[in-house]
Amino acid sequence: MSRNRLTNASSPYLLQHQNNPVHWWEWSKDALQEAKQTNKPILLSVGYSACHWCHVMAHESFEDEATAALMNEHFVNIKVDREERPDIDQIYMQALHMLGQQGGWPLTMFLTPDGDPFWGGTYFPKEARHGSPAFKDILYAIAQSFTTDRDTIEENRQAISQALNKPPSEASPLSSFLITAAGKQLFTMQDEEEGGMKGAPKFPQASVQELIFRTAKAQKNTFMRDQFLKTTRAISQGGIYDHVGGGLARYAVDSIWLVPHFEKMLYDNAQFIEHLCWAYQETKDELFHVRIHEVIDWLERDMKLPEGGFASSMDADSEGIEGRFYVWTYDELKSLIPEEYFDLFSNTYEVTPDGNWEGKIILNRRHSPALLEPSEEAALASCRTILLDYRSKRIPPHKDDKVLADWNAMLICALVQASAVVSHESLRSSAKAAFAFITEYMFVDGKLSHSWRQGQRLEVGFASDYAWAARAALALYQSEPDPAEKQRYLKQAEEFLSILKERFTHSNGGFYMTDKDADDLILRPYHAYDEATPNYNAVAALAFSEHWILTGDTSSRDLADGTLNAFAADVPNNVFGTASLLTALDTRTRFKKALVVLGSGSEATPFLQTLHTQADPALYVDVIPEGAAKPVELENSTWNTNETTVFICSAKGCSLPATTLEQVKEQI
Repeated sequence: MSRNRLTNASSPYLLQHQNNPVHWWEWSKDALQEAKQTNKPILLSVGYSACHWCHVMAHESFEDEATAALMNEHFVNIKVDREERPDIDQIYMQALHMLGQQGGWPLTMFLTPDGDPFWGGTYFPKEARHGSPAFKDILYAIAQSFTTDRDTIEENRQAISQALNKPPSEASPLSSFLITAAGKQLFTMQDEEEGGMKGAPKFPQASVQELIFRTAKAQKNTFMRDQFLKTTRAISQGGIYDHVGGGLARYAVDSIWLVPHFEKMLYDNAQFIEHLCWAYQETKDELFHVRIHEVIDWLERDMKLPEGGFASSMDADSEGIEGRFYVWTYDELKSLIPEEYFDLFSNTYEVTPDGNWEGKIILNRRHSPALLEPSEEAALASCRTILLDYRSKRIPPHKDDKVLADWNAMLICALVQASAVVSHESLRSSAKAAFAFITEYMFVDGKLSHSWRQGQRLEVGFASDYAWAARAALALYQSEPDPAEKQRYLKQAEEFLSILKERFTHSNGGFYMTDKDADDLILRPYHAYDEATPNYNAVAALAFSEHWILTGDTSSRDLADGTLNAFAADVPNNVFGTASLLTALDTRTRFKKALVVLGSGSEATPFLQTLHTQADPALYVDVIPEGAAKPVELENSTWNTNETTVFICSAKGCSLPATTLEQVKEQI
């Protein structure tokens, strides 16, 4: 008997649809078999919990009895959480692009019973408007075509299938010259006034900004450096940043970072922490120091789960209204802020009776970007505490509390970096707890699960999970003072990398997105283009490069090179989409490694403090415990083993031994 089958789903997004009159299936072999047996086309709907327009389409169409009846009569309806199954999302989003459409979510695709796409779109309104047909009309048309015009559907299917299965370009050496060329090209696309990419909407574009910063470091280009800082500062002071609770929204709908699309994603904030760290190291501007702590405080307070992992996202909507939880009325603020601070607060955060968004107030410091005097900042902080307490009594947005392995590992890397930059051991402790969660709850029988929620594991893992988990383990390896623990993290990283190599390798070089045992898809995705997060091949290239840098294992270097070379032909055609691949190449070719070799009874702290002030993503620091085996780079070197000695190494070799902070600063 037909029914809605989402009741036992683990995804909060799917559970939001469990009471729809639509007879939803999860993506499964059973669902595909149902389509074949009934000879019905598949209606595939892909979204995610924090997606505003996904909720709009759900309320308009999927909760509507008449629309649901049409869907149930003519289609096998499959609902997918793109965060839980990014492989499905990537295949069918690419198919939509083949149809000449821009893409977005909700993704609405129509498939043959075999799962091959033949037509699709994104959000469709319940009733026709603004040139977009009504969803019910589309359902009628597709159902009619499937019955009476199979030739056209087959033509579409074949054209899309051919494009999806296009053979990869032949591998060739990826020149490091492209890093500079791409960085400069992306620099010309930046908004000189507001930061970020020109125009609206404005996304943080973390991989693009990182490549600009890396190019600035490599070329000693102060203009590019200043542009990166301008963007980081603009985001930090714009309305896209939650000035009351901390944390970054997904993007700004305008060109000035004022009005956010209010959803908050774990991955955006993990990448933002890294950028704040580089900005603080580069400038020592207290603004960035404050923002590092605020973002992490929000994560610890609102996103950390009791088991140690971190939730995926917070919705944009609460009580059915986008941004309701975050915005203010003038009268609210007037009644809450102490009278003696109201003028200061209003002038700093753009508080006016008319508001700055639909009559409401989005707090921001766009017109007051520099920090004020300490006494004034203390007064503002006390006001924000009052507002946070008041806001906590509002109905909060829905939290998607599934734990994703790759996003959590991304955050672990950021927390380890932040712990070194701001000298807070508690941040490293949080990173260790999150890593322990991944290895204890999500890594079972030699396989890493992509998603976990309330004891339910998704029996699927992706290349991004293994690559990011390896990077997280290597970050903890570098930060760990205990020799035994240090080696444990290294072994864990090597296990993840070994599985990545064994189960995901592509014959052309690089890696498939999906495991070799994945058998419920029409193809195995294989590409190097970034989305809001770095592409899995770029992360893998970076992870293998880091393993080589830290251990001297040349087989890891070769795997990194093979991955980079596999996509060399793609880079010149799309430097925007391959920015993270170029950041991995930058590490591979420009890295520096500071080997801090401990002497008898000496400590590394003064040297580490100096090294951790260096704002360079391609710098690695490794402490060699007293009595440990010589690193590969130092096999032929000698030094005084009674004192801590630092060597700065690169692909060209190592520096002379440095035993004073002045010498380290000179050589770095």
